[in-house]
Amino acid sequence: MDSAQQQSNEYGQNVDRYDSFRTKMMRARDMYARQYSNANESIRYLQELLKQPPFEKVEYGAIVVTDKQRFCLSIGAGKFMVEYNEGTPEEFFAISAQVPIYQAMQGKRVGDAFTFNGIKQTIIEVF
Repeated sequence: MDSAQQQSNEYGQNVDRYDSFRTKMMRARDMYARQYSNANESIRYLQELLKQPPFEKVEYGAIVVTDKQRFCLSIGAGKFMVEYNEGTPEEFFAISAQVPIYQAMQGKRVGDAFTFNGIKQTIIEVF
């Protein structure tokens, strides 16, 4: 944001009302400001989830381990690695409540199974 604003300021006065370079820099600054705001909102939301007690069933905020995959039911942040079992890094997926796999597993408990995209998964842990 700062870089785009600085480039726009250094460019000088508008040449005409259709000054495309300045407009481009202002749009870039606004885009970065929106991304920054969204990232801060996601961080605040994740911090609130950390304050939740352990979960007994699959619901928003829980960590779910199946026999095939591991999920963090929070925000849609994609894949990340965590030292989970005996210090070896393992793949987890941060997913939001809007994704279909969340809908398939919602409300299930340890030992329950669900099918998504033709693949059956059994829930091993929920916390």
